[in-house]
Amino acid sequence: MFHRAVAPGIEIRALAETDAPLLFHVADSNRQHLRIWLPWVDQTQSPDDVRAFIRSVADRIESGDELHAAIWVDGDIAGAIGHHVIDWPNRSCSLGYWISQEHQGRGVVTRCCHTLLDYLFDERGLHRVEIRCGTGNRRSAAIPERLGFRQDGVLRQAQRVNHTWIDLMVWSILENEWRKS
Repeated sequence: MFHRAVAPGIEIRALAETDAPLLFHVADSNRQHLRIWLPWVDQTQSPDDVRAFIRSVADRIESGDELHAAIWVDGDIAGAIGHHVIDWPNRSCSLGYWISQEHQGRGVVTRCCHTLLDYLFDERGLHRVEIRCGTGNRRSAAIPERLGFRQDGVLRQAQRVNHTWIDLMVWSILENEWRKS
């Protein structure tokens, strides 16, 4: 089971069904903040919805092809981070993350992404990792900027969130660029 210490008081752990009530509580408490950018928020109405999601990805988490993990800060769930299914022929994947408003602006997500990138490049042998975020989501875009990603471009109307199409900025970093940083 994936588990990494990130910094004092911060860790990331693969989601378990027992995390569902706590993860739902954090998402629900941050619903207005999260629903602007994340398409799954409005469809997540109970801990059972979170539990069903965790069950649906359990095999891929176990195999290492995908990761969905809780971000723990001082013993409490503060958000989530992970990577989507790895494209093994091209040794690439994309990262996703979210964090509660109370933990924004402290570098928690940046440090968690750094830890996850080390894992993906060093242990999984990937060549390329992407981050995609809404064009107006400056807080989210600041993370790949800080980590040395390059902006590849914009995917027009690439994601439907709350009945609205949003453009996504695409950022990427290659293994050799990560090693230099």
